[in-house]
Amino acid sequence: MAGLAVIIICLTLALIWMWKRMEKMKQEIYTFTDRLEECLDAMASGEEIKNPENCEDSLWDKVYERLRRIENIWSRREEESVAEKKQIKELISDISHQTKTPIANIKIYLELLDNEEENTEKQREYLGKIEGQTEKLDFLLKSMVKMSRLETGIIEIHKKPCSIYETLGRAVAAIVPKAEKKKIGIYVECPENLMLCHDSKWTEEAIFNILDNAVKYTKEDCPPKSRNIQIGVAVQEFFTKISFKDSGKGIAMDRQAEIFRRFYREPEIHDQEGIGVGLYLARKIITMQDGYIDVQSEPGKGSCFRIFLPNNSKESYE
Repeated sequence: MAGLAVIIICLTLALIWMWKRMEKMKQEIYTFTDRLEECLDAMASGEEIKNPENCEDSLWDKVYERLRRIENIWSRREEESVAEKKQIKELISDISHQTKTPIANIKIYLELLDNEEENTEKQREYLGKIEGQTEKLDFLLKSMVKMSRLETGIIEIHKKPCSIYETLGRAVAAIVPKAEKKKIGIYVECPENLMLCHDSKWTEEAIFNILDNAVKYTKEDCPPKSRNIQIGVAVQEFFTKISFKDSGKGIAMDRQAEIFRRFYREPEIHDQEGIGVGLYLARKIITMQDGYIDVQSEPGKGSCFRIFLPNNSKESYE
């Protein structure tokens, strides 16, 4: 009888323990689901989720950490979406602003042509002006396409070891006709056998844009001996430096960061041709190759633009 009583007592205690354990588990499940519901509601309303208890290694703590990760991912994507919308809005605004002037000029010259009677010389003048404005629009739209394709990743940069001397040579050859018109000499110091991992096509574009900028803003009234562009290439420990020293008007210190912005043009050069995208594109192209561009300049003393491309990098990336 004593043994039976012991067994009954043990079974009773076991049932009581199991009942209490089940009650505790039920309470933990209620608490867990309440917290999960609160977090999901907070995430749905865009509020920051909070952890009422910091219980390490508990089921709730593990779930909470994963919810935090999801929240961070959503937050980053939302920020990227807002940034992309802002970028698109700015681009549309820039396109609208940049195309207004040439379109308005074309309309004016067409009206003048309509009103002109049998004056062949005037007609030729107006047609020439219309052609110039049309070329400006064509250049603008092509630049816009390049910018949008680079920014959205449609155009990919593919780097491989190739001759930087040849890349420089093609860019220089393309700018020589403009330079000769202003009697500007271009001098290059670069080892012919220097190999550098870079995208030759797009690096050529970046170099041409820097050279075009240098030729454009070199004054024709400066002494012929100082009217030149000097290009130098130097291999450093981590980067290969390509420098472009011109004898142009120079850039004030407070504007040197601005010149790489899209469509930026300095106030005193608005009578010059151009739309202010060359340096922006150059920086974008070099940055996409893990390099960077800087400028050293003083007003009236010319400028030195410097491209830095990494010496060691993967052959290509997307």
